Amino acid sequence: MQKNALLSVSDKSGLVPFAKALVEQHGYRLLSTGGTAKLLEQEGIPVTEVSDYTGFPEMMEGRVKTLHPKIHGGLLARRDKEEHMAAAAEHGIEMIDLVVVNLYPFEETVAKPDVTFELAIENIDIGGPSMLRSAAKNHASVSVVVDAADYDRVLAAMSDEAALLKLRRELALKVFQRTSSYDGAIAAYLEAQVAEAPDLGEISGIPAKLDLRLPQVQSLRYGENPHQKAALYGNFFDCFEQLQGKELSFNNIIDITAATYLIGEFQKPTVAILKHTNPCGVASAETLVEAWEQAFVTDQQAPFGGIIVVNQTMDADLAAIISKIFCEVIIAPDFTPAAREIFAKKKNLRLMTVKGSLPAASLQEMRSVVGGVLMQDRDTMPDRPSDWKIVSKRQPSDEEMRAMIFGWNVVKHVKSNAIVYAGCERTLGVGAGQMSRVDSSKIAVWKAGEAGLPLEGSIVASDAFFPFADGLIAAAEAGAVAAIQPGGSVRDDEVIAAADERNMVMVFTGKRHFKH
Repeated sequence: MQKNALLSVSDKSGLVPFAKALVEQHGYRLLSTGGTAKLLEQEGIPVTEVSDYTGFPEMMEGRVKTLHPKIHGGLLARRDKEEHMAAAAEHGIEMIDLVVVNLYPFEETVAKPDVTFELAIENIDIGGPSMLRSAAKNHASVSVVVDAADYDRVLAAMSDEAALLKLRRELALKVFQRTSSYDGAIAAYLEAQVAEAPDLGEISGIPAKLDLRLPQVQSLRYGENPHQKAALYGNFFDCFEQLQGKELSFNNIIDITAATYLIGEFQKPTVAILKHTNPCGVASAETLVEAWEQAFVTDQQAPFGGIIVVNQTMDADLAAIISKIFCEVIIAPDFTPAAREIFAKKKNLRLMTVKGSLPAASLQEMRSVVGGVLMQDRDTMPDRPSDWKIVSKRQPSDEEMRAMIFGWNVVKHVKSNAIVYAGCERTLGVGAGQMSRVDSSKIAVWKAGEAGLPLEGSIVASDAFFPFADGLIAAAEAGAVAAIQPGGSVRDDEVIAAADERNMVMVFTGKRHFKH
């Protein structure tokens, strides 16, 4: 009996050698559609258009082509039931033994910042999921492939019926996992669109029901500590590429995420050094080497075992400097060949590149809690200095304003209570995660002193309001001449008065940046 395979893919990687093997080694007749059929024809692989096979033309801009009884009958017919086979024979339905389908790139489409609603809707695949589900339901007789990584496995199992049946069950599971996540992505997008409709209230983007089915992409050696089991799920490696080094750890992945979000705040050449997700040295300059020198001097102990991230291609000049210290991970848009050669001598050092823009999923974040999860929009709403209020008598100089903008961009990425002392486009001292805001300020002042960085003429940024004047007074005594904070305390008048008494600039942003 003639064996039939139906191939219709959006991602055509690896398809041609797979199709050739099906025809030449296993005797399959290939059915196909659209661009997939054209590719096979161009490669000299015999193929039958689905419309020729069904006798029904493709129509409505391709929306209707595989939704036909000769397709789904050939997929769903049970070979062990006489009535099924009799019905198939009566209606001229041949059995389809293999389906290879991957879906329209809906998730990638809606992740683009300029995507229109119409384009998103056109990228909802209907025929693909229908064929996949039909084939997966009848996996006792039909092999179904949704992932190009499985092509070689399918070919290898074709000579062993028992192995093929076992593989079919696994592949059927992958189908339902994929279609479930695909439908979930569509539902999440449409729910966000409904929330954005002018007559339905403010933009939310937070789904009323949260369905998560993420593939495990890496089993980790352990979690935060060696006695904790851990694994990575989702599409992390669609966003990053590891060029060298040891396998990423649980803590590395969290730090990489924090570093990537932080560096996205800056346009000029910028270097940031992080430890346990907290920035401990950040600077912008005309070159990455200059930025490194200013970031590193903020805290020369923290880079040991830390994370370094830059926002431009790293060259050999900076690589030679950084290679003299021990760090866990370095992240950059790219590395020059000479920089790669320098780092190659440190085989355990993890080098990571960021693959283009971050996906839409990065705009929200989740945390597990007892009995469920919390979801919120990530703190990405831009801070516009034009919206800030200068509440002090003294107006800031241009240099002070640049320093406040820089400090404000950094402090939002520091764990609360967060205090950052900064100069013009560089950190001078960082205090993070203390129970008291005054304690965070004391730590930041102490760190600046340890680094030999004077705070005279600096600015101080606070992620939340100063609840009392004492925090501001301590900053002034340390040498700060300007402060930027959200404002909103019942004692704002006292804090402003303390600033005026010391001829300090005080800016209220009207926006808090707690990071727990």
